[in-house]
Amino acid sequence: MSKYTIIVDPLSTGQEYAAAFKEAGQTPVAVLSAAEPPPAYTASWHPEDFSQVHYFTGDVEALADQLRVYEPEYLVPGAESGVELCDQLTEILVPGSGNVPALASARRDKWQMAEALAVAGVPHLRQVCTSDPVVAEQWLKENDLLGRRLVIKPPKSAAGDEVYIVFEDGDWRERFDRVLGRTNKLNLRNDEVLIQEYAEGTEYLVDSYTVDGKHSLVDVCRYTKTSRGDKIGIYRRIDFLAPDDPEVPEIWPYTQQVLDAVGIRTGCGHSEVMLTADGPRLIEVAARPAGGGHQLISELATGDNHIKRTVAHRVHGQVRENFDLVHHTRGIFISAPSEGYFRNREVFDGIESLKSFHWMKILHDENAIVPETVDLFTCLAWVILTHTNPQTLDEDYQRVLAMEQAIRIDTP
Repeated sequence: MSKYTIIVDPLSTGQEYAAAFKEAGQTPVAVLSAAEPPPAYTASWHPEDFSQVHYFTGDVEALADQLRVYEPEYLVPGAESGVELCDQLTEILVPGSGNVPALASARRDKWQMAEALAVAGVPHLRQVCTSDPVVAEQWLKENDLLGRRLVIKPPKSAAGDEVYIVFEDGDWRERFDRVLGRTNKLNLRNDEVLIQEYAEGTEYLVDSYTVDGKHSLVDVCRYTKTSRGDKIGIYRRIDFLAPDDPEVPEIWPYTQQVLDAVGIRTGCGHSEVMLTADGPRLIEVAARPAGGGHQLISELATGDNHIKRTVAHRVHGQVRENFDLVHHTRGIFISAPSEGYFRNREVFDGIESLKSFHWMKILHDENAIVPETVDLFTCLAWVILTHTNPQTLDEDYQRVLAMEQAIRIDTP
């Protein structure tokens, strides 16, 4: 076995790959898909963790030639921004060992995802992707969606960035124009806009790991999200389910169909699925580890996570088919109600005394200017609760929310 592991964009939670592969006896090598990481991922870029760092400058064949010296047997993507480049390099360096090359765009572009599901006969939400508002309006008329609730977002954003709701009889064109042409937080220009019918239901996160086309569960979580004005998808909390919870057999067979439809044949899958009155419907799927600190909380809840599954498979040839819930676990996303000076960090004093408290990270210092929370990137803080008694979890959750309500933000 090659002693090197190549990680494309080891950013966000993908930064954890370096230490995990080192512990397994591998030497991690980083590939960055641009000269600098996207702004949203800058803080998670640690080049000192790698023996070598290579940069993609536009010539994938030249980059592949540089990487051949490591005699790689596999490459792994660390973050959303590296998924497409990782696919390309894998097909050049280790042909036939990765995901389906012809479906590469369906694992990254939300419009192409829906198209792949349609081809495979998998139920999906109606949507259109265009830069032309005339085309968009015609599609809305043809699908009887004019005046109905809609979701508007870029086809290649992440973490709820620039996801807007249009309420009944709302001005969809204003949101369309707001998204089109902007550069999102992954440093990509929104050349087109995705318009999607609104899905009513409960949203779930389904993490998977695939080996030779056979999919296994890593964890399943129930999302609670909120909205603020026309911004939706603002994370409030995440609850880990047990494998025998009734939602899992409703969601997992559908998710496997999704993974097949977009051509995931090896490695991580991170799917977001809405359970509607008509059955499960895909929100989006990604071929990389779950981000946003999820590896930490997943290991706490299940004793496992995407990073550990990847190392177990790639280095040790070990494959696990399911997961266990070892602790009732809840992740809480603390929001800033507005932009301004964060004046009372001490509002969270005493949180460590909660019976279910496990961990907290406040992302800003006292008196720092903080952004209004509108997506995962702009959270003010994260809290993790875990306990053997779910009632204790609920009681402590309410105490955390009371602390959040007392946050003071002064207008700059």
